[in-house]
Amino acid sequence: MTKAPLMVIAAGGTGGHMFPAQALAEAMLEKGWRVKLSTDARGARYTGGFPHMVEIEQISSATFARGGAFAKMAVPFKILGGVLSTALRMRRDRPAVVVGFGGYPAIPAVSAAWLLRLPRMIHEQNGVLGRVNKIFSKRVDMVACGTWPTDLPDGVEGLHTGNPVRGSVLEKAGAPYIPPGDYPMNILVIGGSQGARILSDVVPDAIANLPEHVLKNINVSHQARGEDEDRVRTFYDQAGIRADVQPFFQDVPRRMGEAQLVISRSGASSIADISVIGRPSVLIPFAAATGDHQSANARGLTEADAAVLIPESLLDSATLCGHITAILENPDAAIRMAHSALEQGRPDATEALVALVDQLSPA
Repeated sequence: MTKAPLMVIAAGGTGGHMFPAQALAEAMLEKGWRVKLSTDARGARYTGGFPHMVEIEQISSATFARGGAFAKMAVPFKILGGVLSTALRMRRDRPAVVVGFGGYPAIPAVSAAWLLRLPRMIHEQNGVLGRVNKIFSKRVDMVACGTWPTDLPDGVEGLHTGNPVRGSVLEKAGAPYIPPGDYPMNILVIGGSQGARILSDVVPDAIANLPEHVLKNINVSHQARGEDEDRVRTFYDQAGIRADVQPFFQDVPRRMGEAQLVISRSGASSIADISVIGRPSVLIPFAAATGDHQSANARGLTEADAAVLIPESLLDSATLCGHITAILENPDAAIRMAHSALEQGRPDATEALVALVDQLSPA
């Protein structure tokens, strides 16, 4: 009996890399393919949402960004070991296509695919190529871009697919927006896979200073780092604000669908979710992001007047409070923002990426 074609997905250890990888995995399984995910121990923490049919292969990889001098010296050897072991696996079970989504854990599988001359592509979620994708951009057959335009190296042609979103997000695509009013309203605060400290520092105080007629209706879902969770929860409790504070929400699509406003970093996956579901947002790009790619990610929503952007350097409680108030006191403007966000969405991004895989595959 002929084996189903195999796709190997290589992705790093953040939600930004793993969520679009999960979306592609779900789609290819539906087409009858076998799917393996190649990642490291850190990336494996984000695999809980992957279908159980996806085979998870933990490989050896490392980054120069963490650890002392001795750890940095060991990085090339760890990566080489990961490349060689992955190449051996691929020789035993040859993939039809290898797709890299960035992050250091993607290096072994994409390198092995290059060595074995297997069909391969990368998907860049952000408006600026990450370090790993930049390395491979001239060594793959296709470069798919989630944010457009994407800043690409000379001689590299990108294909705009948009950023795939998980099935749970697509289920909420274009969910009817309930505008702000004199009834319970939900604010969702997300700052990437594990929250963002600056949002935990600023957002609670900004919400506490909202006008009383707005504040009395507010419910908050706030994603905060584990080390910030208790103090953020305590602040909301002492201020009399109804708030659910957790380090990670498994049901972000549901909460976003019920939200009147989203306050978020502008990571690629967050932008994709906000656009596909269609919600007004206040975006605070991560200032230290490589190439300021989070500002690039936010450009589409801000230029469409679907979002307010506050640079991290200008973020304070009073400024944020003013923007939240302006949106929640103006239901017509909030509705326009929601509709404009929806117009920026690419709910067909997964299908576009699947079409590129089909083009590459000899299967």
